[in-house]
Amino acid sequence: MRVEIWSDIACPWCYIGKARFEKGLAAFAHRDEVEVVHRSFELDPNSAKGTVAPVVEMLAKKYGRTLDEARGMEEHVAASARAEGLEYRTEGRDHGNTFDIHRLLHLAAARGRQDELLDLAYRANFAEERSVFDSATLLALAVEAGLDEAEAAAVLADATAYADAVRADEREAAELGANAVPFFVLDRRFGVSGGQPAEVFTQALEQAWAGRESVDTSPEAPACEPDGACAVPDRA
Repeated sequence: MRVEIWSDIACPWCYIGKARFEKGLAAFAHRDEVEVVHRSFELDPNSAKGTVAPVVEMLAKKYGRTLDEARGMEEHVAASARAEGLEYRTEGRDHGNTFDIHRLLHLAAARGRQDELLDLAYRANFAEERSVFDSATLLALAVEAGLDEAEAAAVLADATAYADAVRADEREAAELGANAVPFFVLDRRFGVSGGQPAEVFTQALEQAWAGRESVDTSPEAPACEPDGACAVPDRA
């Protein structure tokens, strides 16, 4: 069974959702027969390459909040991340264009290192003092993930490399009705949206494996929408 996951490095609920999905997958009896493929979805495709803004300021502007209120929103998300065993910085993170990251992830997929690069990029963005919005950091992450440095550098230097693959993923997301991420598609028959609890993913996998006609998911599952806005529910 194949599970495809549309996500963006800039999305905290994708970071959290990946951890929850992996816990749900670990509890699935047929986990060794599941292929996981990560697909591209840009939250803010219109942002200019090389232009970054502090996440807290972006949240304050988007939601019409004060900076202190925006910091509180980040603390709420951080608590959800830490509950999954993930590190999460609430200060000093930037928000920017992720197109190059997605292009590099397609190279990593072609070389069998996609999951490794994705984990490293999430960690750099949410847990470490490393910006994922500059080529030097991305190249270092690619090498850490096991990619050839020269090949990764060539991809980053050529704006057309894997660009069509990123756009194809994004068109497919639109065709599937995905308007927020993370978005999970199981065997091209069932969809699960948002950073659901681990047990919901286990149930979805079991239902998809059994070929049932529907998957129960919580409509309140947190997710990130295009333009970079990430929901901060009362509970997550």
